[in-house]
Amino acid sequence: MVVLKGVPALLSPELLYTLARMGHGDTIVLADVNFPTASICKCGPEEIRADGLGIPQLLEAILKLLPLDTYVENPAVVMELVSSDKEKGLQTPVWRSYQSILWEAGCLSRLTKIERFEFYEEAKKAFAVVATGETALYGNLILKKGVLAPEALV
Repeated sequence: MVVLKGVPALLSPELLYTLARMGHGDTIVLADVNFPTASICKCGPEEIRADGLGIPQLLEAILKLLPLDTYVENPAVVMELVSSDKEKGLQTPVWRSYQSILWEAGCLSRLTKIERFEFYEEAKKAFAVVATGETALYGNLILKKGVLAPEALV
């Protein structure tokens, strides 16, 4: 827990340090409990632990500090359902939560969905993967960092 003015308390020092080091275009994965975080992180991304935290609450806290990329069509990406889950009619209510939180933070882009194995390949190129306690199926989310205007740096 961080005890600083204006910094959400659920952001760990390790996660804050990671967010601060990310540059324009870097990505961070917020991974659910089923995501192969350790395997993906063997390919390069840092592994950050946020066990016990749900992605919606973590997303809200992160977006207070992290600007999203406004120069791309997809600053927020989720994993598309596999065919069998689509056929079953599996619902992903957590995506509505993400979209609402993103809109509240000023990101007017819609969530982009990419195929499962493409998502894993993108995750391997991420700056970091945050392993959360999120139990929602298809709860994984990739965020692309944007830039801060000079006046926001004061």
